[in-house]
This record gives sequence, C-alpha cells and structure tokens, in this order.
Amino acid sequence: MQNCYILGIESSCDDTAAAVINNGQILSNVVATQKIHEEYGGVVPELASRAHQQNIVPVVSQALRKANIDKKDLKAIAFTRGPGLMGSLLVGTSFSKSLAMALDIPLIDVNHMQAHILAHFIKDEDKSSPEFPFLALTISGGHTQIVKVNHYFEMEIIGETIDDAVGEAFDKSAKILGLPYPGGPLIDKYAKEGNPKAFKFTKPKVGPLDFSFSGLKTAVLYFIERETAKNPNFVTENMADICASLQFTIVDYLMDKLKNASKQTGITRIAIGGGVSANSGIREALQKAEKELNWETYIPKFEYCTDNAAMIAMVGELKYKTNYTADKDISAVARLKF
Repeated sequence: MQNCYILGIESSCDDTAAAVINNGQILSNVVATQKIHEEYGGVVPELASRAHQQNIVPVVSQALRKANIDKKDLKAIAFTRGPGLMGSLLVGTSFSKSLAMALDIPLIDVNHMQAHILAHFIKDEDKSSPEFPFLALTISGGHTQIVKVNHYFEMEIIGETIDDAVGEAFDKSAKILGLPYPGGPLIDKYAKEGNPKAFKFTKPKVGPLDFSFSGLKTAVLYFIERETAKNPNFVTENMADICASLQFTIVDYLMDKLKNASKQTGITRIAIGGGVSANSGIREALQKAEKELNWETYIPKFEYCTDNAAMIAMVGELKYKTNYTADKDISAVARLKF
C-alpha cells in the first residue's frame, strides 16, 4: 500500500496537539497540555491562545520526528476548524493554512465533535471499529450529544443538552467541593472509594433524548451549603461518598438517555467519545449494558478521549480519500455545527 502521510493539528481549547497518520495507523500523537489554567480554576481563552502560539511549532516538529518523516512527505494537513475557543482555533487554523500553502498540499478542515466519533476508526489491533449505523454519545466540557451515525459524514444529532454540558457539571461540582481544576477526573478518583447510594441527587427531567445539567449543579451547591451549615467538616468527612453519589446520578442519567435512543432507533451499536468518556463510571456502565442489553459497545483508548490530533488526522485521511480539499481562505468557526 502506498504511503499516505497526513498531519493532524488540534487547537480547539487548551491542548496543542499534532499527529501523523498513514493509512489508518497513527505514527505519532503529541499533546502539549497547558498547566497555567489550573491557577484560575478554568480555561482562560487569552492565555490559551498565547500558549498555542508558543507550543504549535515544537509540537508539530516533534510529531514529524516521532513519525520518522519529513514535512515534504506529507500529502495533506488536517486541522480543527471548530467548535472551540476562537483565539485557540485561530492559531491552529492560521498555522495549518500557512504550512499547507508552503508545501503546496491540500488543506482539510475538521469538525472537532465529528472527530471524537470518527476516532473509533483509527486502526488498532486491540479494538474493532463500529459498523454503520451506530449511536455515538459525545460527552465533554462543552458538549453532550447523542448522534445517529449513518456513515462517516452522515451524522444526525438526535438528542443534546439544553443548557450545560456534562463535563462542566463535573468540573463546577468539583469546584463547589473545593477540588482543583480540572475537577472531573478527581470526582472519578474519589468516587471509586465511596458509596454511590449514600446521597440522592434528583435527575433532571427533560425530553427523552435531551439532557440538562444546570439544575443538578444548583442542587449540589444547595446540598453542600445545607450540610456544611450543620457540620463545617461535612465535605472533607464525606468526600468519597459525595463524589460517588454525584457520579452515579450523572452516569445513570446518561445511560437512561442512551437506552431511550437505542429503543427509539433500534440501534444496539453504541460508541462514546469526548473527554468525559475517560470516566470510569460511564465505561463500567456501558460494559454492563453490553451484557444485559446485548449491545455492542465501543470505548476509545484514553489517549483518544481527551482533545488529541490523532482523531483530527483520522478524519483528514477519510476526507482526503474522497478528494476533499478546503479553500485556502477558510476561517475558524467557534460554534461550528455538524
């Protein structure tokens, strides 16, 4: 098979990433994480875009070096056009356009959320790819969606959050508990040691396939305020049980919606993607559903859950093989739709 090296570049939020793919095989996947946001309890857009400017050249150089290729071997450059933070997207978009122009090779724009879904088609000896059609639950700090995937680029959102995303619910709840940013992974860590039935949080009531998380965050806030008024040490004494109960509620809520979607569409192939798909609770719940409901479940490797360029390169390769090329005057779109 002829070599088809494609460079993927991801800069939608606070991770600068570059990867090289060759016929579905990831040759390198480099990510520079910005630690500075931990001081502020969340991503600061201005600081993120400045850090991308510092990181993008060394990250791309490292990705090419790890793949053991020269930039002149590249067939195309794929980049995240959106959705994401505008300043961050502009850095990746501008760099990708400049490099594609300098090398005189095709430029390919990628939808970040579609890439989380299509990451399941990266070649891996340990994992198989889902057959079409399948349902994808995309869960991250900015998105919570159920997507019906009929083909690589035939996707339909059949359910989504009407307010906040699940990742935000985890991080904001963690902040209420006094945990540092990013708090989602810490809630997951504490939850493993706690009792998921210790405290009861009400699941928000919206349409059968839609989500809402703003009320849950408020419920956590009022619960903590009420209990700490009675016992100032309540959080520290019950951290594991609080985290386990909160995580149980969120995961159960996500699974309710997935079950509704599967029943409504008749599709039993279920994939997850996005940063929150690294959560151990949702992974275990999916594996349990696979046995009990006879689902086929597809759970990505941890390195393809959080923002990464391997998934961008994968979509770039799929588009390249259809002879797709973006215009050189293409621009970033912060609220890019499917």
